[in-house]
Amino acid sequence: MKHKFNKVALSVNAHPDDAEAWNAGVLKLLKDKGYKIVIATMTGGDLGGCNMDMEETARVRYEEAKKAAAVLDAEYHTLGGTDGFLFDTKEMRLKLISLIRKVRAGVIFTHLSNDYHADHRATAGIVEAAAMISSLGTVPVKEKPVSITPLLYHTSPLTLSDPLGSQIVPPHFFVDVTSVIGTKKEMLGYHISQIDLMRHMHKIDDFFGFVLEGNRNYGAMAGVEYAEVYWQHLGGGFQKEPQIQNDLSEFIIEKI
Repeated sequence: MKHKFNKVALSVNAHPDDAEAWNAGVLKLLKDKGYKIVIATMTGGDLGGCNMDMEETARVRYEEAKKAAAVLDAEYHTLGGTDGFLFDTKEMRLKLISLIRKVRAGVIFTHLSNDYHADHRATAGIVEAAAMISSLGTVPVKEKPVSITPLLYHTSPLTLSDPLGSQIVPPHFFVDVTSVIGTKKEMLGYHISQIDLMRHMHKIDDFFGFVLEGNRNYGAMAGVEYAEVYWQHLGGGFQKEPQIQNDLSEFIIEKI
């Protein structure tokens, strides 16, 4: 049975700059195909600053995220979790269900469940649980249920490895984002606060260049200049139409 999914793509991530780093290319391609784009973060990234307290860091990063989202004419929402202390709770699930319903999401992107970062892993669990029941009228939120369970896709950080450094399952598909890499660079460029942070935390002098190098590495694997990688959530409880693969067919490189 075929289902008609609402052309709203919701990218739910742990921190400001995650959508730009892992997902911005595909979000731009989908916008060009007529999708409405919504970007959300489970936390305000309030630990992710140098020489600022948590409140000031969250304020700065909120403004950065809003400017980046505006490149795609996208809404930006932050759901109030604490950076570094994000847990899968009833409260966070309900907040996300409310947002899914408010924006009428048809497709959701989020981190992998075995991502390197604990906040990313918590976000993946919250998103999976919230998406699965977002169409049920018995959920105790005020927003009207979505008519169809949203499709769920997972993004990857810059390496295909789990928290222990082991190889993870190969991506379901690559997306050639060469034509929109300028947009990705523009969106990343608003997250100025992360330059000093990445230098402090990870000894990365060129954060934006580091992200783009990862896309070049994926591109080399797929035979294009720049690529992003994705997995579709195909487990029980979710529809399995290859909506993104179909809508972006000219940019898709299947398993290699």
